[in-house]
Amino acid sequence: MIKNYTLILTTVTLGLTINSCKQDTKEGNAGIKTEYMDTAVAPGDDFNEYANGVWLNKNPVPATESLWGSFNEIEDRNQERLRSIVNEVSSDKGAAKGTDRQLVGTFYRIALDSTKVDKDGMAPIKPLQAEINAVKTTDDLIKLLARFHKKGIPGGFSFYVYSDLKDSKKNTQYISQGGFNLPDKDYYFQAKHDSIRIKYKQHIKTMMDMVTAANPDVKVNSEAPYNIELKLASKAMNSVEKRDIPAQYNPMKYEDFKKKYSNINWDLYFSELGAKAFTDVVIEQLNFAAELNSLIKSVSIEDWKSYMQWQLVNANAAYLSSNFDKQDFNFFETVLRGTKQMKPRWKRALDKTDGCLGEPLGKLFVEKYFTAEAKAKVNTLVDNLTLAYRERIKTLVWMSEPTKKQALTKLDKIIRKLGYPDKWKDHSKLEINDDSYCMNVLRSNEFGFNQMLDKIGKPVDRAEWGMSTPTVNAYYNPSINEIVFPAGIMQPPFFDANADDAANYGGIGAIIGHELTHGFDDQGSQFDGDGNMNDWWTEEDKKQFKARTGLLVKQYSGYVAIDTLKVNGELTLGENIADLGGLTMAYYAYKKSLNGKPSPVISGLTGEQRLFVSWAQGWKNNIKPEALKTRLATDPHSPAKFRVLGPMSNMKEFYDAFNVQEENKMYMPVSLRSIIW
Repeated sequence: MIKNYTLILTTVTLGLTINSCKQDTKEGNAGIKTEYMDTAVAPGDDFNEYANGVWLNKNPVPATESLWGSFNEIEDRNQERLRSIVNEVSSDKGAAKGTDRQLVGTFYRIALDSTKVDKDGMAPIKPLQAEINAVKTTDDLIKLLARFHKKGIPGGFSFYVYSDLKDSKKNTQYISQGGFNLPDKDYYFQAKHDSIRIKYKQHIKTMMDMVTAANPDVKVNSEAPYNIELKLASKAMNSVEKRDIPAQYNPMKYEDFKKKYSNINWDLYFSELGAKAFTDVVIEQLNFAAELNSLIKSVSIEDWKSYMQWQLVNANAAYLSSNFDKQDFNFFETVLRGTKQMKPRWKRALDKTDGCLGEPLGKLFVEKYFTAEAKAKVNTLVDNLTLAYRERIKTLVWMSEPTKKQALTKLDKIIRKLGYPDKWKDHSKLEINDDSYCMNVLRSNEFGFNQMLDKIGKPVDRAEWGMSTPTVNAYYNPSINEIVFPAGIMQPPFFDANADDAANYGGIGAIIGHELTHGFDDQGSQFDGDGNMNDWWTEEDKKQFKARTGLLVKQYSGYVAIDTLKVNGELTLGENIADLGGLTMAYYAYKKSLNGKPSPVISGLTGEQRLFVSWAQGWKNNIKPEALKTRLATDPHSPAKFRVLGPMSNMKEFYDAFNVQEENKMYMPVSLRSIIW
């Protein structure tokens, strides 16, 4: 969803058929920040400025960030709580090996030790550099790729194990594009990215010069890495093309796969991985796979070695000495995102601890900051939004009864995962030592990769989580048909147990609705209630759906985000559908909770008005120009401003709440409004 906040939930009653004790009053906690609002702006002209204008003017992006908004504020609060945990466990050097306290404490302590990291220099990866130097043949290269992939070092392509898109209970094997490091394929070819390419080439050369200066045994051609990335990217899919799920589902028998891409010794690759035998494989990008097969032979071994030296240092620069870390930051953060200063080391160390040890850290987090009671209360919210969704589906005028029946079946089958996993993974065999930060990262990567390999030949574990508990985010997974809300996102401004109901429906309620809607967006709607890619629509309903989503494509493609750059309505379609659906469901769930009574007026605003303000204040955001340009090219989410303006411009409910008229800038003729869910 909001693809990356901590809240102790105490009391909240948000039932669809239960009166809130606050609903007949004109006083109370509005759940919104009126001091953030610029009421000199007409809400029908620019609701983002109306709801957030004062805040936007007073909160420039800090030097350590590329953007600043609600998610960053929550994450800051969240990190302070996590910091108290890691500081406590990192000082406990007597914790038993393999326990959550030992793993998290040691990892964080070593990651935090900048003196040791600088003293180690490039030493942690020198054995891996020697492995690259030892490559003599294509088979040597294939074995190297396997060993590096296990350690989280990319190169050439990607391999992973995941549920079969047409048999969701079964895991299968996927070969996917990879091995190039600019944000998207188009960065290698479009003229608007010329300056980025020039700086990227210089960045590669600078890093390679640093590598050879630190280890004279490494010999590289500094032009080879970029040239190979360029060739790999030439046949890859860009961000918009990758939204076509059926085009990336190309199953083959393993024996046929080996014959078709025979320049690569696949038996050797999988043997070196330690993968169990399997009979099927899915190729995601056929043109890319053909190009990779050709490049393995046409590119010289020496150039492949230079490329792998680059992949090695690029993947690990942030865990090496400060000169590598700073150079890496300079390109990937300053050039691409406009970030001027590194975050404090404790924040970066904490982020990586969560990235490598999300479940052990999450378990410690839940023990201290999240309760089963809180989990149950959020479950009630999901009940409310699901009921609202059910009612909306039943009353849709554009959808036929057979498709409605399938949609309701899918809705009923959605799995919900809230707060934290019911069962935690066992990390006791993971080795986290005092030797080096980089080695701990590499071992963590390999541990996770081996867990993935263990899925081969086994049924899908439908209880598994794809996000750590402290993460400030949520997601919908179509192949499981599940919505997942980690504990991290369950706090203000998205949820406040003491606030009036309207704000909570406009915050976490709309986010829950957003995730539910992903099951019915242009991608999720291709999957049935069991998580299988399966067409459950009538032909006429598909035409109606496409016509309505097409209005969103046109609407968002007309938004100018910066300079002459516009939002990509095709790239962002799924998220825009989910925003519109989520806010719509939240509105009707809130109205249902009123039981026919008028909403309370608090802070001079009706409940309906506060619901929309709550949604908007959740998306308050300032962003650096560089970061915005990168996101426009790669992010399936629209810029935050348009996540406010876009959905509301389609909703009669918004027009009624704020008396929006034709002369207002956000007004859209009824014929252009997209009414889907």
